Amino acid sequence: MHVVLVEPEIPPNTGNIARTCAVTDSTLHLVHPLGFSLDDKYLQRAGLDYWDMVEIHQYQSLEEVINKFKDHNMYFTSKKAVHNYHEIDYKSEDLIFFGRETAGLPEKFLLENLDRSIRIPMVRGARSLNLANSVAVVLYEALRQNKFSGLKARGRFIHMQKNIL
Repeated sequence: MHVVLVEPEIPPNTGNIARTCAVTDSTLHLVHPLGFSLDDKYLQRAGLDYWDMVEIHQYQSLEEVINKFKDHNMYFTSKKAVHNYHEIDYKSEDLIFFGRETAGLPEKFLLENLDRSIRIPMVRGARSLNLANSVAVVLYEALRQNKFSGLKARGRFIHMQKNIL
């Protein structure tokens, strides 16, 4: 899967998303301008020691990403979308776009792509979920639909037995 962050602003969000991408073997795409430096200590701290496990690509514009992946399915998240995220049949190479924390994706762009815009249901009056949480919700649904292909269970369950006297 591919996660695309368009102009992210908050370093810890992007760090947490990088970590989620690392543990799910998903590719992270960052569209400039970023609201921080990739050397930011809060970004690095949020990503912990997962940075060498995540593939990251950077782009100067939203159009650059779209042109590069024009043969892939693309979905655009927005609280204004009509389709819920779980109604989509995701493929393993799909791109899921997320906008800036304060403004989301450009409204004009969303209007041009209504059929591919998705939302996470929320109660009326709520502004939004945290960006890192939103990525996790949608990404894990896409991975679930693909039977978590390529992901292996780590560790094992330990069953403890109580001694009954």
